[in-house]
Amino acid sequence: MALEEVVAIESGKEMEETFKPLKSDDRLKHYPLTPYRLIRGLICLLVYLSTAFMFVVYFAPVAAVLMRFFSIHYCRKATSFLFALWLALWPFLFEKINGTKVVFSGDLVPPKERVLIIANHRTEVDWMYLWNLALRKGCLGYIKYILKSSLMKLPVFGWGFHILEFISVERKWEVDEPAMREMLSTFKDSRDPLWLALFPEGTDFSEEKCQKSQRFASEVGLPVLANVLLPKTRGFGVCLEVLQNSLDAVYDVSIAYKDQLPTFLDNVFGTDPSEVHIHVQRIPVKDIPASNAEAAKWLMDRFQLKDQLLLDFKARGHFPNEGTEQELSTLKCLVNFTVVILLTALFIYLTFFSSVWFKTYASLACAYLASATHFKFRPLPITNLI
Repeated sequence: MALEEVVAIESGKEMEETFKPLKSDDRLKHYPLTPYRLIRGLICLLVYLSTAFMFVVYFAPVAAVLMRFFSIHYCRKATSFLFALWLALWPFLFEKINGTKVVFSGDLVPPKERVLIIANHRTEVDWMYLWNLALRKGCLGYIKYILKSSLMKLPVFGWGFHILEFISVERKWEVDEPAMREMLSTFKDSRDPLWLALFPEGTDFSEEKCQKSQRFASEVGLPVLANVLLPKTRGFGVCLEVLQNSLDAVYDVSIAYKDQLPTFLDNVFGTDPSEVHIHVQRIPVKDIPASNAEAAKWLMDRFQLKDQLLLDFKARGHFPNEGTEQELSTLKCLVNFTVVILLTALFIYLTFFSSVWFKTYASLACAYLASATHFKFRPLPITNLI
């Protein structure tokens, strides 16, 4: 059966397990949830929520709205710089506060490239660890995700996703394809760094989902994978088709965890993971087939290699060619944290203890952001200023 026909077939049937997948068992957390970790985690959560709210309310209307009327390019530069300050708090939390060891391996990638990232989806927080690599490469504010539309409904964070131009999908191809093409067409400016992250599996990995994926693969003659799900190829094909002439490379990213698979709350309270391993393979875009059918086969082949790579990780406890990235600078992390806290304190003072005009501004900003996110509205430039 042809691959382009296979990807359109419904895969909701039950399947037999062919291989035993990688999985997380019910062992204790790497670090116990002590009262200290609980209190520290709650404080971190409060700080991150308050800083996110103030940054979005005070910076988004100016950097991501008003500037966009004059230049999308400079709007993106301003938005990237300002919101990278806040996004950098997460690698600081993971690596410096929680003490999670993040190990990079594979190819040493250059900074500020325009790339499409394809990554496996082990758990609900995989996407957050891409920030650790993006921070090291100076692209933290330029990373964009293709994510399910329900995440855009999250208070405050959904507003931020909209401002950062994340692409939301409904998981209905007849709806998603035109929406994706419209958004992707706005990312062609080669002056703007771009890290577009796609999780081709379409959902996070579980043993049950793996079994269904394996049965479907057996029925239609596709590779039976044990540590990843069959990738959905159409979204990848559209990204490549629209952006191919403006991309430098595709990064094939494989993410694995030592022992337990972490949840979001594990990250907040610092109980897991002990280690995150991120393997990066850089493929120049010129080496990837241009046609949709050949690109789909190329992606399927990459996931076969990824499946074997994860199997080897399970046996050895590490990926090959480790040590491609340096540790984060503690001093730089602390300086960034201090700047974010001081700006947030200023915005809190202006909002609650200063002129009524700041309260009015904050209220109007919230109203605009909520409506713009809901209706997917972004202003267009009114001049030719570049």
